[in-house]
Amino acid sequence: MINNRDNDEKELQAIRLIDQAETLADRGKGKEAIELYEEAASIYLDLGSYIKLDELYIRITQIISRFKNNIQAIYRLKSIVRKTEELKLNEVSAKLLIQLGNIAYNMHDWETAGESWQKASKYLHEIDPEEYNNLASILLLKAGQVFERSKIKKDEGKRLILKAVMQIHKFDELYELEEKKALNLLSQKDFESSAEKFYEIATYFRKALEDLDELIDEEESKDTYLNAKARFIHFVAEYQTVSALCLRASENRTYNERIKQLGNESIELFKESVSMLKSYLFPINSEFDHEIILRISFDTMLVAIIQAMLGTHQFNPIDYLLEDIKSNKLLVKKLKESPYYKITERIEKVGIFESLDDLSKIHLGHFEMIKNTLISYFQ
Repeated sequence: MINNRDNDEKELQAIRLIDQAETLADRGKGKEAIELYEEAASIYLDLGSYIKLDELYIRITQIISRFKNNIQAIYRLKSIVRKTEELKLNEVSAKLLIQLGNIAYNMHDWETAGESWQKASKYLHEIDPEEYNNLASILLLKAGQVFERSKIKKDEGKRLILKAVMQIHKFDELYELEEKKALNLLSQKDFESSAEKFYEIATYFRKALEDLDELIDEEESKDTYLNAKARFIHFVAEYQTVSALCLRASENRTYNERIKQLGNESIELFKESVSMLKSYLFPINSEFDHEIILRISFDTMLVAIIQAMLGTHQFNPIDYLLEDIKSNKLLVKKLKESPYYKITERIEKVGIFESLDDLSKIHLGHFEMIKNTLISYFQ
């Protein structure tokens, strides 16, 4: 009884403090209001009333944002977030981190904004991945987009954007599990089943590609949109190509039409990816993104490999890569320095058979996992 009475008195004291804080806030006395709110929050913390604590911390955040300058607000909010994290109040922490990210974004502090939204996304996903999937994914997407503006976090930004799009479609973890299954089937020489599994993975990326316009505004974030779309096109084409190679390895001629269909579709997709990346790279005169240089030359090399697999030569991949960009001499120079460009050039000059040794020595992305199968087919 005594404990209940003490608790009631403490709660009454907290309510009085909140009322006083509101009055002070209305009078424009932010510093004094925040101190009283934090005193009330401390009481609710002692009482273990975390629901009320949630409301109070959000209110403190609003007052901080209103009365403090941005640098002070960020410092104070980080301090509050640390408290809620220590208490394992993940939902409260997530809400505060969203606010912190918003303030940092307005300051053009891309690193703090991205880190805050990324962490908020993580907390929400841990609380309830089903209920919070959309919000957590959008926060991850926003984090990736602001990281792309940061010199030190640019690569992380690209990774997060892809993860966000996959997460919103709920296949960010699934596709890795399916890939393991496909590789296991391949190791057992069950080529037909592995081909089917790789094609299934391609359909996940195709679905994400179809919905990309709804997630990323091309007009608002043109570079982000171009990069993300080219990457998903690449994944669709790559997994379809792996599927075709598995069917080819089965040496079952009944799959010839399917192999041809997958190969030709993949060539068109790789051409689209290359074209998009060229439009992104061409206006740049210095400091080209090395990862994109590798990716565009890698896609060009895959076109040469697919044509060799199909026994056709519809066009010269090198010519396609360089057309319309030759006036940017530095870009052309960077592309020609890529190991994938050099292998493509060799395939075009001497053929796939004479290029197998070079292919065996270079990392082939997702093709690394089936490199031996690929090379043994051409041998």
